[in-house]
Amino acid sequence: MKFAWIEAEKAEWPVRVMCRMLKVSPSGFYAWKKRPESAHAVEDRRLAVLVGAAFARSRETYGSPRVHRALRKSGVRVGRNRVIRLMQAQQLRGRVRRRFVTTTNSAHTMPVAPNLLERDFTATAPNQRWVGDVTYLRTPAGFVYLAVVLDLYSRRVVGWSLGAMNDRHVVLRALEMAVRHRRPGAGLVHHSDRGATYTCEDYQAALATDGITCSMSRRGNCLDNAAMESWNSTLKAELGEDFASPEAAHRALFDYIEVFYNNERLHSTLDYVSPREFEASHYA
Repeated sequence: MKFAWIEAEKAEWPVRVMCRMLKVSPSGFYAWKKRPESAHAVEDRRLAVLVGAAFARSRETYGSPRVHRALRKSGVRVGRNRVIRLMQAQQLRGRVRRRFVTTTNSAHTMPVAPNLLERDFTATAPNQRWVGDVTYLRTPAGFVYLAVVLDLYSRRVVGWSLGAMNDRHVVLRALEMAVRHRRPGAGLVHHSDRGATYTCEDYQAALATDGITCSMSRRGNCLDNAAMESWNSTLKAELGEDFASPEAAHRALFDYIEVFYNNERLHSTLDYVSPREFEASHYA
């Protein structure tokens, strides 16, 4: 390791000075340079390039578990510990998710639905269970609000909408997109918090019109909608929450959701395949 460091820094410092500092001999350094590179070192250099490429393809979001699985999916045989070491050597770090932040306004007198999920965030097929939520993003002009509908089977975003206000319009647009794209059959359960945007008459009427059964979290309990809260945290960790304008936020969200997250991003809950791949395997 000392000789490798000297080789890397010799353009900046005299070799003899560095050898003296590290208490090694110049003759030893030059003998090391003439020594043929080991097969392990050659393979390390090859794998380091592949690790860096997999990390870049993830938009610099993957940690070592996803980088490892991405390489395995592409036919590269490499151990997890080696991936960790090579990522550390290149200072490649995955994005860390933040803690849940609630934007729910439950100070209202409108009727609420029972919690039908009871924290069971699983489904055996698409369009059995959807979850929805609203989160905020920042721009110089003020907050914008993102409403999302997520299918619990594949964790695919099936509907989303961005608005200047956290009101019924933004959640209704997300629901309308989900229904239009998925055309769910009977038996679908839609779970959300008990905020005013979801308990309002317009939203409840839209659910009833499409034959969707409503379910709601208990008051002030974000864990009752943990799958959706987890998605919000992932979004902000990987994409960020500060944007130059509402229009820039919309462009970035479209690219993240429709191009990367739904189609490419490896999801740990799905055994490291993308939502699109997971649903495709179900229909196949």
